[in-house]
Amino acid sequence: MVRSSKKAVYAALFGNLGIAIAKLIAAILTGSTAMFAETLHSISDTFNQVLLLFGIKTSTKAATEQHPFGYGKEQFFWSFVVATMLFGISGILSLQQGFGSLLSRIHHIQNADVSYVILAISAAFEANALRVALLLAKESIEARGEKISLNTLVQEFRESKDPSVITVMVEDSAALVGIVVAGIGIFFSEATGDTIYDSLSSVAIGGILMAFAYFLAKENKALLIGESISRKDYNKIVKLVNEMPDVNRIITMRTMHFAPEDVLVTIEVNLVDGLDTDKIESVIDNIEQKVKQTIPYINPAKVYVEVEQDKLSDSYRKKR
Repeated sequence: MVRSSKKAVYAALFGNLGIAIAKLIAAILTGSTAMFAETLHSISDTFNQVLLLFGIKTSTKAATEQHPFGYGKEQFFWSFVVATMLFGISGILSLQQGFGSLLSRIHHIQNADVSYVILAISAAFEANALRVALLLAKESIEARGEKISLNTLVQEFRESKDPSVITVMVEDSAALVGIVVAGIGIFFSEATGDTIYDSLSSVAIGGILMAFAYFLAKENKALLIGESISRKDYNKIVKLVNEMPDVNRIITMRTMHFAPEDVLVTIEVNLVDGLDTDKIESVIDNIEQKVKQTIPYINPAKVYVEVEQDKLSDSYRKKR
């Protein structure tokens, strides 16, 4: 999964770097505030990808005494920083650029054809980066044996715990919408001779970026403070444990992601009466293995099973 995440980030990184340079040239040649807003957006996106790669790298550090569960949440932290930068830099500066040009009304649109060409090229690069991220989502869906549809893609996006892929998808989607808005603003400004449309496009781009950034920050906040596994995976574990003949029921089950594929699972179960110590330990081992088989990315070392204490003595408890 780490390699897949890097693939999506690298595709976005190189695409945004080329796009940022092209948009800057177009902004200088045309004088369009919408193109300047898009330039700021692409420069920010390029730096954001660097932060995502840094987060992926630091998240793989080995666990230490001070961080016994590892550094997996580094990914969540740096993705949250990216969302903040998308909001604070790209969004606010685009708004500032747009409102500034609305108030001054002194800029002019020139060489609009250059902007159209650059925007078309940018759209192709952004669409390719989004395609890579969507292919990763498709692979994940197919790995679960499900059919690809709009519903499963939306569900995959909503339930994904990989902040790098989510960030790339959000950024590229925002970029494509921004490109369309910039193109519309330049077109109407050129057609009417009134640059207010170009200025309004810059304001709209700023609003779009801030809206997408808010959504991204909200998703990463949930992961940072401790988000459980998906409801579908949760139900799978509950079902398999409850179907075991020696288990009466699950008392509680708590899960939390430390990284996209690093999960803590704690289960408290009530077992049938009359089991000896060896049998109880065998049941616990079986639960751990079943959880691993059902959710392959779960590390058995972070699966903790405990027998309900008011039914069995502490000597029957076992943790791993």
